[in-house]
Amino acid sequence: MTRLWPWLALAGLGLVHGANPAMGWLFAVALGLQERDVRAVRRALVPIALGHAGSIAAVAAAVGLLRVVASPRALHLGAGAALLAFGAYRLARLSRHPRWVGMRVGPKDLAAWSFLMSTAHGAGLMLVPPLLGLSPAATLAGEPHVALGLALGPSLGAASAAVAVHTVAMVLAAGGIAVLVFERVGLAVLRRAWVNVDLLWALSLVGIGAVTLLL
Repeated sequence: MTRLWPWLALAGLGLVHGANPAMGWLFAVALGLQERDVRAVRRALVPIALGHAGSIAAVAAAVGLLRVVASPRALHLGAGAALLAFGAYRLARLSRHPRWVGMRVGPKDLAAWSFLMSTAHGAGLMLVPPLLGLSPAATLAGEPHVALGLALGPSLGAASAAVAVHTVAMVLAAGGIAVLVFERVGLAVLRRAWVNVDLLWALSLVGIGAVTLLL
């Protein structure tokens, strides 16, 4: 049971990321409206998911390597501090967003855009605490080749599964919201009932950072 919480956290954060319009569902709706076809909304979700997964996988790989050379406590402190710092940075830049492409993009552009947005918003950083909780860390003490094998063997499979679980949850949330907005709600409602998601996102980063430091 103690090892179940990281998977629940990964799936839960996937739902949170998918619900954030900055992670792609708003873009998918816009493309669907341009083509006047719900299939365009669904097609857009594939490169969006790939870009998001790529950003998350980069963080998971970094965490796997750092587990070999650093103690669990040092990693928790570092992750907590990084989350707090990035959350404060996002709070200071609430009105600014990465800009790169227009609304007319191909799959490669959309995947690259998704990777950029996920990275710029610190989506991967949010996953560091549950990634650290997946399995005991190996260290370099004594036998570095053994520790490296432990880190890159079973933990590679765990990291891949973590990325998959998170991405599936993200796509389910983003896809559900995108199709609902496209077919039932419409973008006009966003003008009347808009929530400052950037503020909630930044506060979430700070909150998760604080909790990580207390683990």
